[in-house]
Amino acid sequence: MHPTTTAPLPDMKLLRIFSSVARHQGFAKAQQELNLTLSAISTYMSQLEGLLGFKLCDRGRRGFSLTEKGELLLGEAQRLLGEIDGFGSFAASLKGGLSGTLRIGVIDSTVTDSALRLSDAIGDFNQRHPAVHLGLFVKNPYDLQEGILNNELDLGIGFFPTRPPGLVFQPLYREQQWLYCSNQHPLFAQRHITEAQVSELNVVRRSYWSKAELGKHGMKNSVATVDSMEAQLFLILSGGYVGYLPEHYAQPWMDQGKLRVLLPASFGFQSPFMLATRRGRGREAPIQIMRELLLRRMRG
Repeated sequence: MHPTTTAPLPDMKLLRIFSSVARHQGFAKAQQELNLTLSAISTYMSQLEGLLGFKLCDRGRRGFSLTEKGELLLGEAQRLLGEIDGFGSFAASLKGGLSGTLRIGVIDSTVTDSALRLSDAIGDFNQRHPAVHLGLFVKNPYDLQEGILNNELDLGIGFFPTRPPGLVFQPLYREQQWLYCSNQHPLFAQRHITEAQVSELNVVRRSYWSKAELGKHGMKNSVATVDSMEAQLFLILSGGYVGYLPEHYAQPWMDQGKLRVLLPASFGFQSPFMLATRRGRGREAPIQIMRELLLRRMRG
């Protein structure tokens, strides 16, 4: 039986520096996060490359880029760092109390959604673990996923059009969406409207929707793009566009007679909301506790 050879395990500090450099796409951009000089970062990166025996990145006139082996190492390094951070949190919880930081990401305009009991769950978490610093960030679905994959966020909540293999998704509930026009739009007062007529209207598209996604919801003419529900509502209220909005978010303007739902039987749909975490981090104490508190609130 032939003995297997393994490379020496790098110091975790070197892996954290490498992960930061890769995340910021360069030595200079990683300086502030690492609180190191350029020469120190360069020295540490050279140490890591020397220890591993291969080059991790290229720097030059074309900019910064990871080598093929650097890309492969980055994924494993991030997984390993996540496991180590999770072990630290778990050990702290056994000691008698959680500390550190819990970073939650959520898509915009969910504060009006009574189905998502996030504020209640955060209140429960804060009462039980007041020493944990909480960070709450509003982002679009793609930025949420990137943040979780890069360990910049610990968990994310929202609708995710794509689901990368590095993440684990847990269903929460379904958010109702309708197609709206405002009282400034020519169709607002029209009694008889056809599907063909609606599908040809100028529609606002969300930046994280592909044209195929928009077509799946029955619309053809994407003439404006937004990255938030507030921006979408602005354009719909202008009277020049129609667009999809969550029912809970649009309700105040419906009550004021400023919005109308267009052919709900044909153009309504539901967005499946998920709780996303990075694969391998779900058992970390802060993440696990927040997830359980949120699910408990939503069940009851």
